[in-house]
Amino acid sequence: MVKIRLKKFGTKGRPFYRIVVQDVRKPRDGATLDEIGVYQPIEKEENQISFNEERARYWLSVGAQPTAIVRKIFNKKSFNI
Repeated sequence: MVKIRLKKFGTKGRPFYRIVVQDVRKPRDGATLDEIGVYQPIEKEENQISFNEERARYWLSVGAQPTAIVRKIFNKKSFNI
C-alpha cells in the first residue's frame, strides 16, 4: 500500500517536513516514490504549506492514502480529497 505522509528534516526545535509518497513498509525517513511538497510548522501561516496539487491528485487517483496529518494539511489549503 502507498501512503502520502510526512518525512522529517530539520534540527532539534526547528522541524521541517516534506510531504512524500512512500510505501508503508519503508521507514519514515527511507526511500520515497515522490516528493510533492513541504510543511514548515514554525513559519508564518501563509508560508507553512506548499505542495504540487497536480501530483497529489495523481497519487490519490492511483490509490495512495493520505495519513491523518497530511489530510489535515490538505484541508488547511482547501485541497479537497
